[in-house]
Amino acid sequence: MADRTFVIGDIHGDLQALRALWGQLPHMDAADTVVFLGDYVDRGPASAAVVEFVRRGAATATTARIVALRGNHEDAWLRAIDEGFPNFTAPTGNGTLACMRSYTGGPRPSKGDLPDEPEVAAHDRGTFFPADVVAFFRDLPFWYEDAHGIYVHAGVPYSGGRWLHPSEVDPPTPLLWLRTREFFTHYRGKPIVVGHTVTGVLPPEYSNFTPEDPSDLWAGDCVYALDTGAGKGGFLTALELPLLQVYESRRAPR
Repeated sequence: MADRTFVIGDIHGDLQALRALWGQLPHMDAADTVVFLGDYVDRGPASAAVVEFVRRGAATATTARIVALRGNHEDAWLRAIDEGFPNFTAPTGNGTLACMRSYTGGPRPSKGDLPDEPEVAAHDRGTFFPADVVAFFRDLPFWYEDAHGIYVHAGVPYSGGRWLHPSEVDPPTPLLWLRTREFFTHYRGKPIVVGHTVTGVLPPEYSNFTPEDPSDLWAGDCVYALDTGAGKGGFLTALELPLLQVYESRRAPR
């Protein structure tokens, strides 16, 4: 089947999961598209390598079109770089120190570790990122659409009695940060594929895909959610459209 779209969820520095998942995808050609939903960095140990794969490696591994979207973590780092964002860099659960050390070297931080004193300034303002990586973050689009669906990191807001198309959301920040139960349970329209919200917190009774396993991909009537916890103890998931074939770094395709 030609004209397929393969959508890959939040990677969060988990290069091992990315390699395992990529190895399961079928041969793709120029008629196919790969969409990365954002959140390439933080938490996992290999943010720098994941960014490099998304920027360059994927395009050398396949002739398919590569579309890399912006996630809220890339967006947050840009804010930290431009004006400071302590509410993002200070909480250790965001995994920003692991991201920095993937670029600068040093041991993988344990849970709760803080930057060493010489690291603080670079960590808090993201000055460790190479200039070309910052430029890559700035160029990442907020959404993408094709014949099969709409692809956005977090979701779309409800306003004026309807669900907005991503092109109508200005400023586009909610597309990266939105996290409301109503979007997952009540959105109707062209299928939307998102990451951002870990599937384990979504209502299983609304999922049409293995509701008995809340860690799995979440599939509502018109929303597919793919953040299955890569980089934070989970695994990485991809969805092939229009066939709705599921690929996971933890097991064979199904």
